[in-house]
Amino acid sequence: MTTGVLPSQTLRDLIARGVITADPAILPAQVQPASLDLRLGHVAYRVRASFLAGKGRRVADRIAEFGMHQVDLTPGAVLEKGCVYVIPLMEGLALPQGITAVANAKSSTGRLDLLTRTITDGGVEFDRIGAGYHGPLYAEVCPRSFSVLVRPGMRLNQIRFRQGQAVLDDAALTALHADEPLVSGDAVISEGLGFSVDLHPGGSDLVGYRAKPHTGVIDLDRIGHYRAREFWEEVRTTEGRIILDPGAFYILVSREAVTIPPDYAAEMAPYLAMVGEFRVHYAGFFDPGFGHSAAGGAGSRGVLEVRCHEAPFVLEHGQVVGRLVYEWMSARPDMLYGSGIASNYQGQGLKLSKHFRMG
Repeated sequence: MTTGVLPSQTLRDLIARGVITADPAILPAQVQPASLDLRLGHVAYRVRASFLAGKGRRVADRIAEFGMHQVDLTPGAVLEKGCVYVIPLMEGLALPQGITAVANAKSSTGRLDLLTRTITDGGVEFDRIGAGYHGPLYAEVCPRSFSVLVRPGMRLNQIRFRQGQAVLDDAALTALHADEPLVSGDAVISEGLGFSVDLHPGGSDLVGYRAKPHTGVIDLDRIGHYRAREFWEEVRTTEGRIILDPGAFYILVSREAVTIPPDYAAEMAPYLAMVGEFRVHYAGFFDPGFGHSAAGGAGSRGVLEVRCHEAPFVLEHGQVVGRLVYEWMSARPDMLYGSGIASNYQGQGLKLSKHFRMG
């Protein structure tokens, strides 16, 4: 096995070998080009606060310490806005030495402001799983803007596996961009590929959406069901700037169209905190093939999930708000994003999650 992010065909091999375990068995649809979707189990534990297990400690013991009550998800259950839940996942790991894993929320999860992080026995970081880990996986779920209805088997987060150091340094990223343009316009390369916010979209003053503070419950199984205007306020400007309100959650879009070539994967990382009182993007995996086509596609723009922190902040058109960290794949996946796998966000512009319909 060579260095890099492990592709879909290798993930199937890891499943067959018992490196990735599951009860019930993993479904073919869970395997993505460079990641594996994780499924919620049958019970959720409402806990007093978010936590990490800590070295030498089990998540189950921390649930016993901080748990408030148990929720049966089998008939469907509402996870309340502002509450923290820990949910055992159907998948577990028996990682060999040399393979590490990182988890992240899926795109639709992030666009609902549904904070979802993976925790493990002995874990001292969210979403990071060291080589040699043998044990269960848990999802910590905290709905931030909307209460949601969930059921067993729903897939809120995903996990990516890598062998060795896979991140492209700035020199390698510059060379890749010269060979195959990764972004429309000039490339800002510094510890990844920088991207900026678009507050001057062509032909419209609509630049984004802001989550309404008091809404109904969203059933995560209902696709294209909810009227967007019942959950979101439109954000409009003709001045190329908006003021972010503390505590508010926004959906915006990048000015640049980005491309992930088939032999690479990427992760969206927040920009340095010094640029402003906000955070961008809680769901960060970009699969091989995003924005790419054999005919040389023009890329797809990245949707930005933005939360403002302590103080109101002026966000201006073209301001750099994040970066894409590119990684080598250990092999080209046998499936690519957007190529016949029902990818929801290929060729996207400003777009809410798949649960909403306009009008």
